[in-house]
Amino acid sequence: MTTRVALVTGGTGGIGTAICKRLFDSGHKVATNYRNADKAIAWQTRMKEGGCEVALAKGDVSSPEEAEAMVREVERQLGPVDILVNNAGITRDGTFHKMTAQQWQEVINTNLNSVFNVTRPVIEGMRGRKWGRIVQISSINGQKGQYGQANYAAAKAGMHGFTISLAQENARFGVTVNTVSPGYIGTEMVMAVPEAVREKIVAQIPTGRLGTPEEIAYAVSFFLPEEAGWITGANLSANGGQYMGW
Repeated sequence: MTTRVALVTGGTGGIGTAICKRLFDSGHKVATNYRNADKAIAWQTRMKEGGCEVALAKGDVSSPEEAEAMVREVERQLGPVDILVNNAGITRDGTFHKMTAQQWQEVINTNLNSVFNVTRPVIEGMRGRKWGRIVQISSINGQKGQYGQANYAAAKAGMHGFTISLAQENARFGVTVNTVSPGYIGTEMVMAVPEAVREKIVAQIPTGRLGTPEEIAYAVSFFLPEEAGWITGANLSANGGQYMGW
């Protein structure tokens, strides 16, 4: 397999960590961004102790200027970015009639505007080299909506709209653009939810369990090899059967 340079935004989180490991184990050179240096270096050290080396580049993906500087730093360390996984995301939940403009804007900026901010600095290089893989990490709630998450659902749905437009523009340049929409995954954030609430969530999942970060990393990896070059503009639902659509 050809070694590629892969950038995973939000790589220090639960799903991001699993994606970074999967890509590294597949032979790629991997980088992620960070905002808090101490936490990022501690994470990088743990990853290295586990046999996985990931480069770090400072950058807030909600800022166009910081995102571009982060991409250029990754290029300086590892080379041109061939694989981009737009994984960074936050929640600021609340029913819409009580939602503040700040709650709305923070989620839209980090979850949706970030895909422009990070993809824009890499897309021309991918087109020029006639090869690229871009994967958005959306959500089941971008497909079906979710009470108290109008901001999050709007951002995650928008990510796939971005995917299908970008896929059409770049297919003839050997650049594929796809989306993975995870359901409820057993990350630290979900496991911190009260057990009674988690039980109600699991009761709605036909497989009878939460997903794992590694299963989402596998879904991402499906879109990356040469054999996946004819798959673009697709959305892969990975939710244990909780939401089934075309």
